[in-house]
Amino acid sequence: MSIVFEGKAGVATYRAIAIKHGLKLYKDTGIKPNRAWTATNMLAAAEGITGKTYKRGQFAEAIADLEVWIQTNGTAR
Repeated sequence: MSIVFEGKAGVATYRAIAIKHGLKLYKDTGIKPNRAWTATNMLAAAEGITGKTYKRGQFAEAIADLEVWIQTNGTAR
């Protein structure tokens, strides 16, 4: 089985999924997915998708909000 993300909605879905998993990795292990993805940058990217503001350390809230966003707005079914 393969999943295809196409168009602007598909790119937004893929981006939300990638940010969610990056936040999970950082929250659980303290490992950054790459050098550019600092905790602040990941939370700022989550803010851009969900429209909510996150303070330092609010990883669980951002992950939960991204999951809701993916379920309601995502293109993957």
